[in-house]
Amino acid sequence: MSLLANPLVTSEQLFQRRSVGALPIEIQDAIFFATQSLTQAAGILLELPQSVTAQANVLLARYWLVENMMADEFSVRTLLPLLPPSPEANRSQDVSAAILYLTAKLSSHPRSPRELSAIYSYLLSKSSPFFRTQQLQDLPKYVPPPESHYQSFRPRLLTLESRILAALSFNTHVALPHPLAITYLQSLDFFCHPRREALARRTIAYLNTALLSPQLLYTTHQPHALAVAAIYCAARDLGAKMPECEWWEVFDVEREELGFLVVGMRSVEGWARERLMVEVPTSEGGMITRGDVERVLREREEKRG
Repeated sequence: MSLLANPLVTSEQLFQRRSVGALPIEIQDAIFFATQSLTQAAGILLELPQSVTAQANVLLARYWLVENMMADEFSVRTLLPLLPPSPEANRSQDVSAAILYLTAKLSSHPRSPRELSAIYSYLLSKSSPFFRTQQLQDLPKYVPPPESHYQSFRPRLLTLESRILAALSFNTHVALPHPLAITYLQSLDFFCHPRREALARRTIAYLNTALLSPQLLYTTHQPHALAVAAIYCAARDLGAKMPECEWWEVFDVEREELGFLVVGMRSVEGWARERLMVEVPTSEGGMITRGDVERVLREREEKRG
């Protein structure tokens, strides 16, 4: 059964994340959502299975429970190919790329540092639609970065990979709820429902959305509970008839836990639409950077002063 369970966050770790001196929680949430979304986008462009990308999302959530978010660059730092990198810039790391590289290496779908360099360069360029409001036809043409970018990217990637492994105590096991959800749907006889395909897709969509939740659902609840909550949400959305008994108890999920997870899963989309880019507006559009966060913190400090 240990293969179906994950290590969960402790109350001390959650308290430390919200403690005095840490980043304001709304900024942490914005960083978390943006970086997890970037990881998902990179996984799609790298043609990685969703299982690999989802494991990377979970490992990133665990990593940020033991490491300061501001210790590393969230993505790939801004490219300045015409200027020599400063010592401060050399300390910038690329946590999204490193997590995805590590997870893919541990799977049967490894990707090379050069492939990651190319994909992240595109996603974070001005020609990428990632987190931008312009229409696709209005975006500038993508210009591939010079070879020097890859030469500086690769050692940063490998350095941060070792730091992530040390922070996680080399525990990279991640059990995903997706296979359990399909098994539970079969057990509940939902695959005889006329909209069984839509129900299965909706269930998986809720599980993928939960990866982006700032409530860290994958680090606070076990896979079986996440699977039950996703099935509940999907069945309610599509009007599928549910068993009249408290069926979730069969899968060892209590009513209170189910209610919390249902609210958490259903609230991610609305939260992201209303608050994401408001909390940390980016200077040039696109992905949030450490520079954007530092600028917002300075502005808040000046207003208080």
